[in-house]
Amino acid sequence: MATRLGKKGSDLGTMYRGRTGQWAWIAHRITGVGLIFFLFAHIVDTAMIGWGPEAYDRVTSVYHNPVVRLVELGLVGFVIFHAFNGLRIITIDFWPKAARYERPLFLGTMTIVVLMLAPIAYIMTKQAIELFD
Repeated sequence: MATRLGKKGSDLGTMYRGRTGQWAWIAHRITGVGLIFFLFAHIVDTAMIGWGPEAYDRVTSVYHNPVVRLVELGLVGFVIFHAFNGLRIITIDFWPKAARYERPLFLGTMTIVVLMLAPIAYIMTKQAIELFD
Protein backbone atom coordinates (compact mmCIF):
# COMPACT_ATOMS: atom_id res chain seq x y z
CA MET A 1 0.00 0.00 0.00
CA ALA A 2 1.49 3.33 -1.06
CA THR A 3 1.50 6.23 1.37
CA ARG A 4 1.04 9.84 0.42
CA LEU A 5 3.64 12.19 1.73
CA GLY A 6 2.40 15.16 3.72
CA LYS A 7 -1.21 14.03 3.90
CA LYS A 8 -3.06 12.20 6.63
CA GLY A 9 -5.10 9.39 5.16
CA SER A 10 -8.23 7.67 6.35
CA ASP A 11 -10.95 5.44 5.00
CA LEU A 12 -12.80 8.58 3.91
CA GLY A 13 -9.88 10.06 1.96
CA THR A 14 -7.22 12.60 2.71
CA MET A 15 -7.57 15.49 5.11
CA TYR A 16 -7.22 18.92 3.54
CA ARG A 17 -5.06 21.05 5.79
CA GLY A 18 -6.22 24.39 4.51
CA ARG A 19 -4.04 27.02 2.97
CA THR A 20 -4.73 30.63 2.03
CA GLY A 21 -7.26 29.59 -0.61
CA GLN A 22 -9.44 27.81 1.93
CA TRP A 23 -9.19 30.67 4.43
CA ALA A 24 -10.00 33.19 1.70
CA TRP A 25 -13.03 31.08 0.73
CA ILE A 26 -14.25 30.92 4.35
CA ALA A 27 -13.69 34.66 4.91
CA HIS A 28 -15.48 35.49 1.64
CA ARG A 29 -18.53 33.47 2.73
CA ILE A 30 -18.55 34.95 6.25
CA THR A 31 -18.30 38.52 4.95
CA GLY A 32 -20.99 37.82 2.36
CA VAL A 33 -23.40 36.51 5.00
CA GLY A 34 -22.55 39.46 7.25
CA LEU A 35 -23.37 41.87 4.44
CA ILE A 36 -26.69 40.11 3.81
CA PHE A 37 -27.58 40.53 7.51
CA PHE A 38 -26.65 44.21 7.33
CA LEU A 39 -28.78 44.72 4.21
CA PHE A 40 -31.73 43.10 5.98
CA ALA A 41 -31.27 45.38 9.01
CA HIS A 42 -30.89 48.40 6.74
CA ILE A 43 -34.12 47.57 4.90
CA VAL A 44 -35.95 47.18 8.23
CA ASP A 45 -34.68 50.46 9.69
CA THR A 46 -35.42 52.33 6.47
CA ALA A 47 -38.91 50.81 6.36
CA MET A 48 -39.58 52.30 9.80
CA ILE A 49 -40.19 55.65 8.09
CA GLY A 50 -43.58 54.18 7.19
CA TRP A 51 -44.52 54.31 10.88
CA GLY A 52 -43.64 57.98 11.10
CA PRO A 53 -40.60 60.11 11.84
CA GLU A 54 -40.68 59.38 15.56
CA ALA A 55 -40.42 55.61 15.03
CA TYR A 56 -37.68 56.08 12.45
CA ASP A 57 -35.70 58.41 14.73
CA ARG A 58 -36.04 56.01 17.66
CA VAL A 59 -34.75 53.05 15.63
CA THR A 60 -31.90 54.95 13.98
CA SER A 61 -30.80 56.49 17.29
CA VAL A 62 -29.01 53.20 17.96
CA TYR A 63 -26.39 54.31 15.42
CA HIS A 64 -25.20 56.95 17.89
CA ASN A 65 -24.06 54.26 20.31
CA PRO A 66 -20.22 53.98 20.38
CA VAL A 67 -20.32 50.18 20.31
CA VAL A 68 -22.51 50.26 17.20
CA ARG A 69 -20.03 52.68 15.62
CA LEU A 70 -17.29 50.10 16.12
CA VAL A 71 -19.54 47.40 14.65
CA GLU A 72 -19.97 49.70 11.64
CA LEU A 73 -16.18 49.70 11.32
CA GLY A 74 -16.36 45.92 11.06
CA LEU A 75 -19.00 46.33 8.38
CA VAL A 76 -16.70 48.63 6.40
CA GLY A 77 -13.95 46.02 6.72
CA PHE A 78 -16.34 43.34 5.47
CA VAL A 79 -17.26 45.45 2.43
CA ILE A 80 -13.64 46.23 1.53
CA PHE A 81 -12.48 42.62 1.98
CA HIS A 82 -15.45 41.15 0.11
CA ALA A 83 -14.97 43.54 -2.82
CA PHE A 84 -11.24 43.03 -3.26
CA ASN A 85 -11.36 39.30 -2.60
CA GLY A 86 -14.09 39.13 -5.24
CA LEU A 87 -11.73 40.81 -7.69
CA ARG A 88 -9.07 38.24 -6.77
CA ILE A 89 -11.56 35.44 -7.45
CA ILE A 90 -12.51 36.99 -10.81
CA THR A 91 -8.81 37.22 -11.72
CA ILE A 92 -8.28 33.54 -10.97
CA ASP A 93 -11.49 32.56 -12.81
CA PHE A 94 -10.65 34.45 -16.01
CA TRP A 95 -6.91 33.71 -16.05
CA PRO A 96 -6.42 30.11 -14.88
CA LYS A 97 -2.64 30.55 -14.73
CA ALA A 98 -3.25 33.09 -11.95
CA ALA A 99 -4.16 30.15 -9.68
CA ARG A 100 -0.42 29.48 -9.39
CA TYR A 101 -0.14 32.87 -7.70
CA GLU A 102 -3.12 32.41 -5.38
CA ARG A 103 -1.13 33.04 -2.19
CA PRO A 104 0.55 36.28 -3.40
CA LEU A 105 -2.81 37.47 -4.76
CA PHE A 106 -4.42 36.83 -1.38
CA LEU A 107 -1.60 38.59 0.47
CA GLY A 108 -1.97 41.52 -1.94
CA THR A 109 -5.69 41.58 -1.27
CA MET A 110 -5.09 41.66 2.48
CA THR A 111 -2.51 44.43 2.07
CA ILE A 112 -5.00 46.55 0.15
CA VAL A 113 -7.69 45.87 2.77
CA VAL A 114 -5.41 46.92 5.63
CA LEU A 115 -4.18 50.03 3.80
CA MET A 116 -7.72 51.11 2.96
CA LEU A 117 -9.16 50.27 6.38
CA ALA A 118 -6.45 52.01 8.45
CA PRO A 119 -7.52 55.64 7.83
CA ILE A 120 -11.19 54.70 8.04
CA ALA A 121 -10.57 52.91 11.34
CA TYR A 122 -8.80 55.98 12.70
CA ILE A 123 -11.70 58.29 11.79
CA MET A 124 -14.47 55.95 12.97
CA THR A 125 -12.70 55.00 16.20
CA LYS A 126 -12.07 58.66 16.98
CA GLN A 127 -15.77 59.40 16.47
CA ALA A 128 -16.79 56.45 18.66
CA ILE A 129 -14.48 57.61 21.46
CA GLU A 130 -15.94 61.12 21.24
CA LEU A 131 -19.39 59.64 21.83
CA PHE A 132 -18.19 58.33 25.21
CA ASP A 133 -17.39 61.91 26.33
